[in-house]
Amino acid sequence: MVTMRDVAALAGVSITTVSHVINETRPVAGDTRERVQKAIDETGYTGDAIARSLVMGGTKSLGLAVSLVSHPYFAELIAAIESEATRNGYSLVLIDTRDTPESEQTAVRTLRSRRVDGLLLTPSAGTGGSLVLPELKRLNIPTVLVDRLTVAKDIDQVGPENVQATSGLVKHLAELGHRRIGIVCGQVGVATTEERILGYRLGLGRAGLKWDEALVSQSGWLAPLLDQEDPATAVVAADHLVTVGMLHEARARGLKLGTDLAVVAYDEVEWATLIEPPLTTLAQPVEEIGRTAVKLLLSRIADPQRPPETIRLAPSLRHRQSCGC
Repeated sequence: MVTMRDVAALAGVSITTVSHVINETRPVAGDTRERVQKAIDETGYTGDAIARSLVMGGTKSLGLAVSLVSHPYFAELIAAIESEATRNGYSLVLIDTRDTPESEQTAVRTLRSRRVDGLLLTPSAGTGGSLVLPELKRLNIPTVLVDRLTVAKDIDQVGPENVQATSGLVKHLAELGHRRIGIVCGQVGVATTEERILGYRLGLGRAGLKWDEALVSQSGWLAPLLDQEDPATAVVAADHLVTVGMLHEARARGLKLGTDLAVVAYDEVEWATLIEPPLTTLAQPVEEIGRTAVKLLLSRIADPQRPPETIRLAPSLRHRQSCGC
């Protein structure tokens, strides 16, 4: 194994100087730093992260526990988090929670065993992190919830604004004259799903429309809303995966979007402008959510006593023609 002594010998400097360059504990002259860096590159020296963590009091790593589902949103979110962590000199340790409470608990404990300096968590469905959050709080592990938030005020969290945004989609459809507006949701028990249903209900009330449970499909399928005696004429898709299923169902029935059925979707998709007519969506500020989550966590690590923050970032409307406009 290449050691710091080997790097020092090749660069013609002391081991202490190499340590200062690697750990940035003291300013080093530019030409000397350059020689050390060149020696590191030539030898492939990686250092001993565990030993360094004992000396420095931290591993300069952040843990991310999230469900690695096949969803472009999470892929983009992870990329934003990793980019911001790297920009601040931290590495990211990523573990799949599989969206189950048991796997989530295992993932969090594995990250703790890696001695990460802080933890980013997207709570699993159903429990909202109720199995792991009490443990993290009790042990004073710097933690930030991402995307799926709770009503708790004693933890940092950042995610999309769901209620008012979804209400706005319903209001738009109502202003176009629709009175049978439905919503198709995906995973039950997820905070974002519950908030978007709440926003849908709020939007109906603001438009003077009655709540009808028959117009809410939590199975992810559009069919129940269309197979009624008085079917929906407009539908809100609560997430990306639901949107895909809805489009397949509409095509199978020979329905033209915007004419036979008005459709709006929460979540922007890269192919939104490639279908005919183009899809009206709410685009989440995914990159901003990821960057903000890392910044919140680093602030918590630097100042454990600072007041917790909950940050909601509003999505932006991408107004196209699938709504009938």
